[in-house]
Amino acid sequence: MNSLASRACGVICRPRATFAAILAAPAWAPVLAATTALTFLCSVGFLRTDVGRQALVDQWERTALAFGQTVDDAQYARMEETANNGGFGVMYAAVTALANGPALVFALAALLWLGLNRTIGDSRGADPSALDTGPDTLRAGRRAGPRASFVQVLAVASYAGVILALRQVVATPIDYVRESIASPTTLVQFFDMLDEASPLARFLGVIDLFVVWWIVVLAIGISLLYQRSTRRIALVFTGAYVALALLAALAMAVSGGTA
Repeated sequence: MNSLASRACGVICRPRATFAAILAAPAWAPVLAATTALTFLCSVGFLRTDVGRQALVDQWERTALAFGQTVDDAQYARMEETANNGGFGVMYAAVTALANGPALVFALAALLWLGLNRTIGDSRGADPSALDTGPDTLRAGRRAGPRASFVQVLAVASYAGVILALRQVVATPIDYVRESIASPTTLVQFFDMLDEASPLARFLGVIDLFVVWWIVVLAIGISLLYQRSTRRIALVFTGAYVALALLAALAMAVSGGTA
């Protein structure tokens, strides 16, 4: 399982075994470049269509309304002019691809590396029974867990990004058919009866099934690297995601948004 393609497929189908191979020979740059390029191509391809440009304008309008801002005819016309600018679609696709790719991966890897290595250091001499010793963990140094290198954490975060790139591939044709740039894989899609402006609908509109999948895959890689319980790490990551979703829904509710 040494090729980029086999590892990418393995992250989707067999993440635990794949991450074990990745951690033995961590290489983050090829997969990060590939997923960023794939995300960019999907986004720029969508925005080069009339449907994509109009969907982007409509998304800007909905976002403004959700946070209590008003959009008059003049502002809407300026949005359309911006979206129809020949080079804007390429720039927008590049910025979003970089933000959801390298920027997210490096920031997340740094946060996890600093936080978990400090936690591992603080756990030296702690009660061994408080640490994961299950059969699905690596054995070496399991009492207090190993200190991972930044490159290893970066490799885990980069390969977990395969799930987010897959989301873009799946969402792009669906967005074209729906004529919308809003994610088609959020939980709110299963609750059409809800008022779009309700706090519950806004909360469910932030919870994306592919992001939950990405969190689980990331937790598997991190648990192997730090010899910790996958379930515990996944619950912590998911809890943080839900908390952010609640804050976003609360911010829209407090701002008096109408969409």
